[in-house]
Amino acid sequence: MDFNNKAVVITGGATGIGFSFAKLLGQEGAKVLITGRRLDRLEEAVAALKEEKVDANFLQCDSSKRDDVEKLAAHAWELYGQVDVLINNAGIGMPPAPTIDADLDQARQVFDVNFFGTWTCVQVFGKRFIEAGKPAAIFNVGSENCFFNAVPMSAGYIASKHAMLAMTNALREDTPDFLHIGLIIPGLVLSEMNDFTKNTGMPTDEFTAKAIEQMKDDQFYSVTHPYNMEHINTRYEEVRGAYDKFAPRHEGDDAHDVRSIIAKMMAAAQAQQSAEQ
Repeated sequence: MDFNNKAVVITGGATGIGFSFAKLLGQEGAKVLITGRRLDRLEEAVAALKEEKVDANFLQCDSSKRDDVEKLAAHAWELYGQVDVLINNAGIGMPPAPTIDADLDQARQVFDVNFFGTWTCVQVFGKRFIEAGKPAAIFNVGSENCFFNAVPMSAGYIASKHAMLAMTNALREDTPDFLHIGLIIPGLVLSEMNDFTKNTGMPTDEFTAKAIEQMKDDQFYSVTHPYNMEHINTRYEEVRGAYDKFAPRHEGDDAHDVRSIIAKMMAAAQAQQSAEQ
């Protein structure tokens, strides 16, 4: 993927990772449209981007509201004639609490923004991309929390990122090949959301520069933070251990495998349809 002269829409683009993507992609020649809920921060961000010679615009938008997202898409296509890339970066956290004591209303709000907001943008922009029939890309910004529980007492946030992993994997299975799907996996990166770490996170531009190189290489996962594999391996070794002990592989064990069964059903249906034609 070449971002030069591409129209890129970035949700949650006024600060942190979203702003860094806007700046670095803009420096590669992209035309960027950033969104967010705070008008003052959007105005500040676009002013800063223009100082960096970035072709930048903004639109106030709450990605958890479908009407806002529809207006965003209409505005982006009117502004640029077409959109080439959507980066779903908008996200929020919630106060730490044990799972049993967590405020479920706050957790629902986290899901509305982090998961359903992303899914809404995927639907609205994805339909336009498919209708246009031209190469385009959707990148969802997930988290290391897609793969393991990175932050204690954060079940609502972690669950929203686990859900994004599942949705994004499903998305790449059921969209045309000309629509590239990617999942960006930040670890601990400097941002307003992570200010509790007191500057121990990866510098934001360093993270986004590494992610962009993988995005340009059409990777599905864009990753950093190598130590994450320690936590990922711990989780999956536990899963593997359970299967090895209680459900070990054996000949014919695909008899009840759902993907194998569905694949056979689809192949049979296609064969019947071809025979009828």
